[in-house]
Amino acid sequence: MDRDAQAPRSRGERERLLDGPVPHGSGSAFRQEIMSSWQRCQLVGVRPGGEEVPYQAEFERPGRLLRAAGPVIAWLAEQLEDGPISILLADSDAQIIERHAGGRELENALDKALVSPGFLYAEEFTGTNGIGTALETGAPFLVSGAEHFRENLQEFTCAGSPLKHPVSGKIEGILDVTCRVGDNHRAIKPLVLAAVREIESRMYADSSRREQLLLEHFLRANRRASSAVISLNEDVIIANTAASALLDLSDQAVLWDWACRVLGTGDEYTGEVRLSGDSVAQARATRVSDDGPMAGIMLEMRPRSCGDGRAPAARRAASRCDADRADANLPGRSVAVRRLRDDVEAVLGTGRPVLVCGEPGTGKLHVARYLHRRRDGRGEPVVLDAAAARDDADGWAAQVSHALAAGGTVVLRHLDQLEPGLAERTGSVIDSAPAATVIATARARGGPGPAGRLLDHFPFSVTAPPLRYRLDDLRDLAPVLLAAHTAQRPVPRLLPGTVRALTALDWPGNVRELEAVLATAVQRSLGSDIAQEHLPPGYRSGTRADGAALRRAERDVILEALTETRGNKLAAAERLGIARSTLYRKMRMLGIDEKHLPATRR
Repeated sequence: MDRDAQAPRSRGERERLLDGPVPHGSGSAFRQEIMSSWQRCQLVGVRPGGEEVPYQAEFERPGRLLRAAGPVIAWLAEQLEDGPISILLADSDAQIIERHAGGRELENALDKALVSPGFLYAEEFTGTNGIGTALETGAPFLVSGAEHFRENLQEFTCAGSPLKHPVSGKIEGILDVTCRVGDNHRAIKPLVLAAVREIESRMYADSSRREQLLLEHFLRANRRASSAVISLNEDVIIANTAASALLDLSDQAVLWDWACRVLGTGDEYTGEVRLSGDSVAQARATRVSDDGPMAGIMLEMRPRSCGDGRAPAARRAASRCDADRADANLPGRSVAVRRLRDDVEAVLGTGRPVLVCGEPGTGKLHVARYLHRRRDGRGEPVVLDAAAARDDADGWAAQVSHALAAGGTVVLRHLDQLEPGLAERTGSVIDSAPAATVIATARARGGPGPAGRLLDHFPFSVTAPPLRYRLDDLRDLAPVLLAAHTAQRPVPRLLPGTVRALTALDWPGNVRELEAVLATAVQRSLGSDIAQEHLPPGYRSGTRADGAALRRAERDVILEALTETRGNKLAAAERLGIARSTLYRKMRMLGIDEKHLPATRR
């Protein structure tokens, strides 16, 4: 491998190419795959002079990856000893989880460049580099010196390669070997490829053993049982005919989460589990292992009888059809969405102005349109956004007066953002327009000044719950959101691992953020069902760097509800629009001690 041909270091050539959009087929000395990476970096706004790198102090250490890679990396580190080569292991999001640095000088240089555990080296954040670009291209990638998009990485040569699971084909992580430019340059790519082959071989051996255990337990149970039998873990599900008729694809994630939760440290549990489509089954869960790490879980299930004589599959299909007809406009099964539906039903017959409250991105406009369809059922409402009043207050006020005078339904968005003078004028117009049906949206009722008082003109209100309180609805929301971004029928489904990753997130941007993530994923999946690797980096592992701030905010909201209800958890759960069991779980997770609540507000 010719170092000068592979990593040209002409600063003038580099500056010329990066002084504007990177051209296609420029005839440059830089390789085309480097140019393509630079183009991607420019499109997402990476700055060549930037040095910031996303960081997570606490991150998940994927056990399956470490079981396979750990011994190989340890052997490599021992062979290299204190040589000028560093071995890096990153997860499937390009976050560095281990680093074995060779020599104090290289270690200091890597620390200065923030190339250490916890830092996220996805290409969209840190430009062309051995970890992120190998993940983006799905193939081994070498980048040296000035080939790095960012200037602060140009002293390094990096060779990275994806670690692909030999059974599922999923990228489990990235192995990268890094040195200073000119140090053992020719040796590092073959070194990486040899290590990758060994790690993937160990993955296969580990996977084969676990799958064999699952299969053995499944065959043994299936011979003696007339019920539905399922053997599963995070990646594999084996089911008999009865189970196939009872389950659909999304149930794998449901069953795995349920079984892991109820088993805890035990080996067996019997109880009821609720499946998609709201059907309920009696299930016995048994841990599968051979004195080593758990290989998976065995489930024997019988659907709870509905007394209607229909087969389980027919009952489930009918249940889904009924649910689709009832909930197509407000999809979901969570306590929070059921409460929203009840609140909507309560205001339908009033004929009075209604306020729809909720955090940004929760779907307030969608709820307002649903209210209109249930009340009127004809056409679309007139939607006027108060944000437009900032540019033309008089013109916006005239639009509101005209729309209200014409009758029908008028939706006034972001009404809490109006300037004081315009808020007072708008209140007078609303009061003098009894012929129109008025629905408004705002973050919350109340607040200081005329805009807060304007919301008092709406005697009835409903609240669109944040997505973090309705994660059980994700499987119902996804098909609706995906349908808006693909002409494909049927709409691509979310694979179980994808569902697990998405339901573990906090979603500060709510349904709007989920829709943007799914829109990206459906493009990446090229029409196939959506796997974890199709999600944008940062959403694949089920953790987010901004989770700490959101957890603090959520803790404050729960404490406020508990304080205002004098510690009554049932009343606090109802106030928050969540199940009492969910409140208990969140209190444990957020470290809220019910014996030490703040003083009750007067």
